[in-house]
Amino acid sequence: MAKKILIADDEPSIVTALEFLLQREGHDVRVARQGEEALRSIEADPPDLVLLDIMMPVASGYEVCKRIRERPQWAAIKVVMLSAKGRDAEVAKGMAMGADLYVTKPFSTRELIAQVRDLLNAG
Repeated sequence: MAKKILIADDEPSIVTALEFLLQREGHDVRVARQGEEALRSIEADPPDLVLLDIMMPVASGYEVCKRIRERPQWAAIKVVMLSAKGRDAEVAKGMAMGADLYVTKPFSTRELIAQVRDLLNAG
């Protein structure tokens, strides 16, 4: 079943690859290039899942995740954080902000798509 997915990332190559793969899975995919744009997109039409880069202009992925989790009407949105920062402290911070999954770059797109599929099917 097609789900609404927001890719919030400012890295064009990652956005292009994820957009292609997720659309091939049959999902409705939107893109935001920075944090505030992601929040406006969520406000306009809440997605089922957000792939959220941590290091973005205007508002970080941490801030976006925190703001998603502060809104009860967005409680069902799944959040997958994507980051080049893979130290335990960053992973712990992402999970504490309310992420459902924290994936370190570089990542296997095949594995990430499988994890997204699992998250979407779980709830």
